[in-house]
Amino acid sequence: MDPTSKGHYADFSFQDSGGLSHHHESPADVLIKKLTTHVAGPDFDIYEHVTYCALDIISESAMGVKLNTQHNPHTEYVEAVKELSDIMFKRMFSLGREYKWVFRFQKASRRQNVLMKVVHDFAQLLQDERERLLTKQELEETDVDGKRRMTLLDLLLNVTIDGKPLSDTDIREEVDTFMFAGHDTTTSCISFACYHLSRNPAIQQKVYEEIQEIVGPDAARIELTNSTLQDLRYLDLVIKETLRINPSVPIFGRRSAGDMTIDGVPVPKGMEFVILIYALHNDPEFYPEPERFDPERFSEEAQAARPPYSYIPFSVGARNCIGQRYAMLEIKTALVKVLANYRLLPCEDRNRACLQSTITLKTVNGTFLKIVNRH
Repeated sequence: MDPTSKGHYADFSFQDSGGLSHHHESPADVLIKKLTTHVAGPDFDIYEHVTYCALDIISESAMGVKLNTQHNPHTEYVEAVKELSDIMFKRMFSLGREYKWVFRFQKASRRQNVLMKVVHDFAQLLQDERERLLTKQELEETDVDGKRRMTLLDLLLNVTIDGKPLSDTDIREEVDTFMFAGHDTTTSCISFACYHLSRNPAIQQKVYEEIQEIVGPDAARIELTNSTLQDLRYLDLVIKETLRINPSVPIFGRRSAGDMTIDGVPVPKGMEFVILIYALHNDPEFYPEPERFDPERFSEEAQAARPPYSYIPFSVGARNCIGQRYAMLEIKTALVKVLANYRLLPCEDRNRACLQSTITLKTVNGTFLKIVNRH
């Protein structure tokens, strides 16, 4: 797809996202109801619950389709994304990655084709359902001014490049990308944030008090607005510290656009780089005691004292994450609802979370904690 399409993404991310919290509300409330089965019970893995909540949020708010996966889990799609992430991550470090014809003869290639069909079929399901709703005008979503809210999928269905509409394949590929980026990465952040808060009760209490002050005593039940979410400054710090210790995307690649010299070393055009975000964010030169969870690292004073590129959870430059504002709204909505309803407790009988890196950062055996009712 033409790179200019990024401009249309930006239109969605920074204009239409102003009305996303309304569409975040219902899936987040469903998550709270699903978690009631774990209240005052043994420890449980919160990751799976958050996965389906995030999938409902992104499908409803960005695609305009209510999947209700928390009630009817699309486990085949979720498992396909997990396995594809693992295959793609391994290919990044394969000596034969430049020779696609070699990969075609490998078992992983055949498995990748099967998984890609699952992912493509899921994206096509969303596209077909949205087109059906648009045709029959069975639409309920509106902005504050009463006009129908434009979703990302609507933009893709209506956009033209050089006077031509996007092909079904172009649209499906964009839906694939946004669905993956919009649910897998945010699931990682929300789950790790809950994990760290369960092990840092004083910080958790401070977040809860901010929610009570800014949102109000009915935070567990009322609809959240984007302006309210943006006023939760300490929660911002908590999310940033979570993304420092456990960046959702721990590694990414880049290719030099031209000849350059770095520290006296000539770098030719086309040279490939691997940027280790996890290593950067846990470098004691920039973050003393890097394993300690400390949101105050992101106070204005602390940030000003560090190099600007010592923290890049959403990447930087022309290829940075254009959905980062959207992601922050999604993460905040889920965390506010969880913390307004439940107190998070650690699992003392479990060892520290063992991390596993694929395209996104996860734990090997799950993200376990306990919960009790706030009231």
